[in-house]
Amino acid sequence: MSVKVALAQINVTVGDLAGNARKIVEFARRAHEAGAQLLLTPELSLCGYPPEDLLLRPAFMQACDEQLHWIASELADCSGLHVVVGHPLQREGATDLRSKSWAVPARFNAASVLAGGQVLRSYAKRELPNYQVFDERRYFVSGRDAGEAPLVFEVGGLRFGLNICEDAWFDEPARAAKAAGAQVLCVLNASPFHLGKVAEREARMAERVADVGLPLLYAHLVGGQDEVVFDGASFALDAQGQLAARAAMFEEDLLLIELDAQGHVQGQVLPLPELEAQAWGALVTGVRDYIGKNGFPGALIGLSGGIDSALVLAIAVDALGADKVRTVMMPSPYTADISWIDARDMAERLGVRYDEKSIVPMFEAFNASLAEEFQGLPLDATEENIQARIRGTLLMALSNKFGSIVLTTGNKSEMATGYCTLYGDMAGGFAVIKDVAKTLVFRLARWRNEQPTRRADGTVGPIIPERIITRPPSAELRPDQKDQDSLPPYEVLDAILARYMEEDQSLAEIVAAGFDPADVERVTRLIKINEYKRRQAPIGIRITHRAFGRDWRYPITSKFRA
Repeated sequence: MSVKVALAQINVTVGDLAGNARKIVEFARRAHEAGAQLLLTPELSLCGYPPEDLLLRPAFMQACDEQLHWIASELADCSGLHVVVGHPLQREGATDLRSKSWAVPARFNAASVLAGGQVLRSYAKRELPNYQVFDERRYFVSGRDAGEAPLVFEVGGLRFGLNICEDAWFDEPARAAKAAGAQVLCVLNASPFHLGKVAEREARMAERVADVGLPLLYAHLVGGQDEVVFDGASFALDAQGQLAARAAMFEEDLLLIELDAQGHVQGQVLPLPELEAQAWGALVTGVRDYIGKNGFPGALIGLSGGIDSALVLAIAVDALGADKVRTVMMPSPYTADISWIDARDMAERLGVRYDEKSIVPMFEAFNASLAEEFQGLPLDATEENIQARIRGTLLMALSNKFGSIVLTTGNKSEMATGYCTLYGDMAGGFAVIKDVAKTLVFRLARWRNEQPTRRADGTVGPIIPERIITRPPSAELRPDQKDQDSLPPYEVLDAILARYMEEDQSLAEIVAAGFDPADVERVTRLIKINEYKRRQAPIGIRITHRAFGRDWRYPITSKFRA
């Protein structure tokens, strides 16, 4: 006796309830045609993840319930198929005990089993995460706290128990499902990507299998939602915790699996891409979905001839196609000839629109207007920032006129240390490499150049000119400027940044690890005093386990210095 199960790895959009419901029905019909008896969808697949304060709107909750029943009725003709749908659930008979009013109904992060045109039973998530990008206790009540029972249902002679995402990271929910008679553990997930997360998930789920002795099916979301990206890579483990199936990363997939009562699991196992490929997939997915789901016609990039804007351009073209990307080179009095030569070269290789608009006349006009005010004062960051703000104004004017969104080009190292200009190079709608440290910028540029690519002229070769990668980084806002004039070497800066910001190490711990105390003090001071800038930055794609934004909520006004 065996059962064929399908995992629907789908890319949904928060709030597009009708569109998401149609996609679930589409995948369910495909699964039924392939002979599947059970289809699992990801966590909150009906409404998208995370729906945030939409959950507080009664009309949203009602619309979710209506679409859930529509899916059930639409699949009534799929005889023998059970479908598990993730969705928010509001129980009118239950109350949220945290509320001051007993009249507030409880909301749950739920999953329901659909079959025969009916919504048969529902399960409420028991473990609600409240760390990193998660804020589920703001919206949901734990199924355990509300007295909700585990859910076990039978398909083809096998008994399946449900867990939702965080449930499977703890012992109790899986053990409760097994105690209720489950022979297979089904885990619905919306687990945001960060580097190393796929291996971490599979290792933790193997621990869960070892604990309960049940095979495990992991249905995962894919796609971008604002700053978070879901990577897919849905998988299945047999009763010994061995990987038996894995879906593709960063694309929709329907993973078909055969399993039996002895815990044997069979399916296709796709390999995991290398780390740089995973980072690239996350960045491309984030750009494609942010622009596509929000209806922007294309992207606009200020191309400087430096490595950061070159990397953003390469990501944007991979995400959108060359026809939806426009670049603008805006030379100043300090722009080296090689900068515009390399910028033009890269634009030609990719076949994107390229324009040059000198900011020299505008810069001179600003200086003339401020000459009396600044008389007798030395040139400093003020004049540098004026150049950046002229460029930001030009890009935003083009964005306003033609609708394309400006992609900013600042990396994580710059955002950390304030090596960026408010209302200048920070001006834009989406910060593509906001969570990519400078050292990783170089690695990704070299990795992308190693991938065979047909360029606009029909030749196959690297898309980023080699000189862009090898020349010393410079903002080119004053004569002979180099980043390392005012920052430590990026290898040192990024290592300190990772320890302080991502790992929460103290200054003393970082110094004890072998870093120069002056460098540690300098970098951490810059991180602290530039919080006000980061609060005004556009959102960007999260690819590490701690990014500036939802993961990092530090006060702007603070005297703590350790």
